[in-house]
Amino acid sequence: MSEKILIRNADAIVTCDDADRVLCHSDILLSDGRIEAVGCGLTAGGAPVIDAAGTYVYPGLVNTHHHFFQAFVRNLMTIDRPGLTLMQWLDDIYKVFVRINGDVIFYASAACMADLIKHGCTCSVDHQYCYTPATGITAVDRQMEAANMMGFRFVAARGTNTLPRWQGSTIPDEMCETTAAYLDDCQRLLALYHDPAPFSMRQIVLAPCQPINCTEDTFTETIRLARSAGVHMHTHLCEGENSSMVRRFGVRSLEWCRRIGFTGSDIWLAHGRETLPEEYPLLAESGMGISHCPAPTMLGGSEILDIPGMRKAGIPLGLGVDGCATNDGSNMLDTLRLAYLMQTFLSKQRGGCPSPYDMLKLATAGGADMIGRPELGRLAVGKAADLFMVDVRRLEYAGALHDPASMLAKLGVTGPVWLTMINGRVVYQNDRLTGVDEEKLLREGEDVCDRVLRDTCGAFAPYRRHQ
Repeated sequence: MSEKILIRNADAIVTCDDADRVLCHSDILLSDGRIEAVGCGLTAGGAPVIDAAGTYVYPGLVNTHHHFFQAFVRNLMTIDRPGLTLMQWLDDIYKVFVRINGDVIFYASAACMADLIKHGCTCSVDHQYCYTPATGITAVDRQMEAANMMGFRFVAARGTNTLPRWQGSTIPDEMCETTAAYLDDCQRLLALYHDPAPFSMRQIVLAPCQPINCTEDTFTETIRLARSAGVHMHTHLCEGENSSMVRRFGVRSLEWCRRIGFTGSDIWLAHGRETLPEEYPLLAESGMGISHCPAPTMLGGSEILDIPGMRKAGIPLGLGVDGCATNDGSNMLDTLRLAYLMQTFLSKQRGGCPSPYDMLKLATAGGADMIGRPELGRLAVGKAADLFMVDVRRLEYAGALHDPASMLAKLGVTGPVWLTMINGRVVYQNDRLTGVDEEKLLREGEDVCDRVLRDTCGAFAPYRRHQ
């Protein structure tokens, strides 16, 4: 017997479906974690009812790039990027990262997932490349533990760094692996966690950190394993490394990818801000997408991604929070608004910019499609019951409620959403995570941060935590 839930009488439902429908005073009927119907006057017998009057309902946001392990360097001014060169910043921040262990991975992941859930994100990719003697190979396992606890839809991108420092890597040797060790663990994780079926809660992606920190065989062997297993691939690219790639290989990053076969619709790249217009056809023709992460662009004073040009060329696009080292948070709603405002900044030079609703589509259906999850990111029949609700019965929304489709990117949402649902289950409502003792997790996470990082790393030396 199916488990049904009726969401009744929402002020607006922004579907992000193929017809871009916005439905007023309408309902959503859910059955076994999927959407059975969307419309007015729906009934479901004696099924539980969520009264959505006074709310706007949106598809769950899809975060296409993150680094959960970085959560415990938030609000740390000794490694603040604006005051440092890129190399100074990398040298300083990796002195913290080499100390990370499995407990840090777990509590940092839980903290990021809580932030994502409370701000409407229902699925996240995490690019985990922090493997140290202290983490061993269990980092993704600890992340899966956190995702199970939070009821979060999780895509683990198993990263690696395989190029030693003396050969030009920016990564400390303590965070380097061999290609063989990386591949062995990828196979282990695929066997344990990867569920390729639509609507799955757990998937694995193969994700070498970036070409400047990996040997070429790491990428070619990733291609071989990923395609034999039928899984997607991910990496950082065109985020400032092109000059190094030209010195090392004589070509820019995307041409290097083309030469070794690291192209295709089963690959998406993080950042891509250095991509040149003459390189757009390679991305578009291969179907390779880009996760746009606006926060690190602002932090580094870097190039603003040409979303109008890339959309015109047919390049798949999504939005990403990026790591807490370049964002200091995991708020996808903030990311969405920042991405829109950045595009408006260059609208006159570029002959226009995406609309607020266009940007919302990148954070929902666009991102879902790019990572190979077309069942996500839309409120339509047959899609996943992943959604969030914003309570608009608040004074701060007075005079702004005439355009629900534009509201998130143009106006923004101050504070957490009212409700978040993942796979048909309410995981957050009325400022409380479901089935999670937040206060206990906070205390435990702070104790871990003290023990592993604050008490051992000089980056925290100027500070004394308030008790």
